[in-house]
Amino acid sequence: MPRVLSADAGGQRELELPAPADATLGGLLDGLRASHPALERRVRDETAALRRFVNVYVDGTDVRQADGLATPVRGGQAVEVIQSVAGG
Repeated sequence: MPRVLSADAGGQRELELPAPADATLGGLLDGLRASHPALERRVRDETAALRRFVNVYVDGTDVRQADGLATPVRGGQAVEVIQSVAGG
């Protein structure tokens, strides 16, 4: 995860979360809310939708091109969260 988000993950650049057999990205983010609520709020808005300027990939596939929060996540798959950077 980008350094800008790692502060909300206790300084960690990587987190390992349990993924049950029927896990989805949304379910993993629900679990993230319990352990790292500030980080989860940076990824999802108050309606629990992915924030517009945050890109999430499951094993390299953009979840917006897949099933969004319903994208299945199996044990061992990498979930990457990348915050877009804008500026000039």
